[in-house]
Amino acid sequence: MTTGIVMTYYKPEHLADFGDIRDGNPELADKFFAYYQAVFAQGALSSREKALIALAVSHAIQCPYCIDAYSQESLKQGADLEQMTEAVHVATAIRGGATLIHGLQMRDRVQQLAM
Repeated sequence: MTTGIVMTYYKPEHLADFGDIRDGNPELADKFFAYYQAVFAQGALSSREKALIALAVSHAIQCPYCIDAYSQESLKQGADLEQMTEAVHVATAIRGGATLIHGLQMRDRVQQLAM
């Protein structure tokens, strides 16, 4: 057992090194980053709204890197803890509802098997 060392699967330093992903294929990485920048540019939605959407999605897909990045970005764009928490609850409601609606597939299958 190691003492004083916390091992995690995710490495926080990867977030700062995200641009290094281009090492494997610079052309595709450049295309991705150009698209990514265009998506997050001010448009019909404000940068703050986009950051809150990204924060909610980050929780739905359970990406710790994204949660870190979009917690920071949401604050930077002027969101507060209450707004950020509400965004997470929206994601929770959608994910929960999506789980429940799939229960109808289970119900239909059980009814077929019971016949």
